[in-house]
Order: sequence, then structure tokens, then C-alpha cells
Amino acid sequence: MVVAIVDRGGQLKGMMGHDGIHPHNAELARRKAYTARTFRQTTAEFQIRTEKPESSGLRSLPDIVWTGGGVPVKIQDEVIGGVGVSGAPGGPRDEACAQAGVAKAAEQLR
Repeated sequence: MVVAIVDRGGQLKGMMGHDGIHPHNAELARRKAYTARTFRQTTAEFQIRTEKPESSGLRSLPDIVWTGGGVPVKIQDEVIGGVGVSGAPGGPRDEACAQAGVAKAAEQLR
């Protein structure tokens, strides 16, 4: 599994993965974090949003991914970054891992 973190501007700030990951996992994790930050919603929510014809063009933007595993990082209602996870067995598990990481970080800040 790989975890990527992007800042407000969508720039990669950190990435961590275990040995034996597939080469594509790092790029997918970064793109999931970027998508969550850019659209201020989880990538699973973005997937549903872009199923509508009027929004489907958003999927063709560079670096955008519409599979689960990306979560925005917020302070109150302001999005300050994103976390993306790739390599857990399936998008829903990727997203659960990302959500858990964001929740743990928020807990540490209280």
C-alpha cells in the first residue's frame, strides 16, 4: 500500500509505501490525493458526481482519478490538502485507510 499527501496547491508533500508495491500504486495514490484536494470531496464521491453527462468531462483533466481512495483534508470547512491511498485490496478499502489516517491526524491536533 502507498499513501500520498498533497498540500493546498495539490503539490506532493509526502509519500510512503511498503516494499513490494506495484509501480503504478505511487502514481495512483498521488493522483487520488490531488483529485480529492482539487474537487474538495472524496474520489468515491467524485466518481458518482462525474457519472452525469454534464460532469463527465472532468474525468479527462490531467492527473484526475475517479476511483476510491482519495480524501480531502479539512480544517473546519476549508480544504487544506488531500490524502490518497492505493494498493489496499479495492477502492473502498483504499478510502477507508485514507479516512482513518485523516481522522488520526485530526485527533492528534486536538
